[in-house]
Amino acid sequence: MFIKQLPKFRTKISLLILLTSFLMACQPTPQSEDKTTESTQKVTVRTAHSNWIEEHFQTEIVKIGLEKLGYQVETPKEIDYPALYISVANGDLDYSVVYYYPGHKEFFDNAGGEAKLEEVGLLTSDGTQGYQIDKKTADQYNITNLQQLKDPNIAKLFDSDGDGKANLTGCNAGWACELIIEHHLDVYELRDTVEHDRGQYTALLANSITRYQQGESIIFYAYNPHWVGAILKPEQDVVWLEVPFTSLPPTMGEIMEKDTSVQGKNRGFPKTQQHIVANKKFLADNPIAKRWFELVQIPAEDINQESLRIKEGENKPEDIRRHAQEWVDNNQALFNSWIEKASNN
Repeated sequence: MFIKQLPKFRTKISLLILLTSFLMACQPTPQSEDKTTESTQKVTVRTAHSNWIEEHFQTEIVKIGLEKLGYQVETPKEIDYPALYISVANGDLDYSVVYYYPGHKEFFDNAGGEAKLEEVGLLTSDGTQGYQIDKKTADQYNITNLQQLKDPNIAKLFDSDGDGKANLTGCNAGWACELIIEHHLDVYELRDTVEHDRGQYTALLANSITRYQQGESIIFYAYNPHWVGAILKPEQDVVWLEVPFTSLPPTMGEIMEKDTSVQGKNRGFPKTQQHIVANKKFLADNPIAKRWFELVQIPAEDINQESLRIKEGENKPEDIRRHAQEWVDNNQALFNSWIEKASNN
């Protein structure tokens, strides 16, 4: 009986195999691993920021995006500019978030310029800078312009070391703002009445705030975004000074009055745009990372708030990483859209 049923049995087996093959063919094909992750997971990325601690926050936000895209990002180093630009140009670093234009144009050019480096994206577009004095002194003596400090009697109001000159709180040696202040002291003929206090900017600024709280008159270089704007509020505690005319070091290129004016007042410093600077070869080899750099943006006001949190003591690397992740969480839909666009590059 078994022998007689064999042909039918074989027919059933054949039908079963055909049916199984048909059903398998109808199943969706398993997706391969995400192409973005596949193409980036073996790439290690190196970055750095300066000792301006707010740059750590911005660096971490950009780093989180690269990690989402599958890159392995090393712990950011701390290298001051202009050495940082040289490291990126030589390939010791792949990118940094520190390109403040036009203030850092000279650093960019001297490190190799467009032959080795590339300016990417527009991380923060609305940075401003200039000179501020306390509002009480400004109102009492009707001080509105930096050149009024040519008058020894006006300059003496801001003297903190007893030499009769105004003590202007300035910047770290080598920073673009330090170069601009030194240039201004010459072109506005203020050398005889104004002394530029240079050193660690944050420490100098803290000293100015202490003097202000003790009722003394102060004059200092101010940059926004920075925590100082949350402690010494413009038009409430301090006022911006105008300058007599626009004049900047020739290495910063041709800059007109419109480039240094904010709300109709000439502050003497160029409005600042913060870009990412990257090694040209790295960008060519990593189009996904380049697209991410082109998309990510951080408003100046958000950096101001972070700057204040740092000033109030949340300044450890783990604190700043947490702040960066909170920023991503608070801007999740926008962040995800940037990741998707970069992934599809």
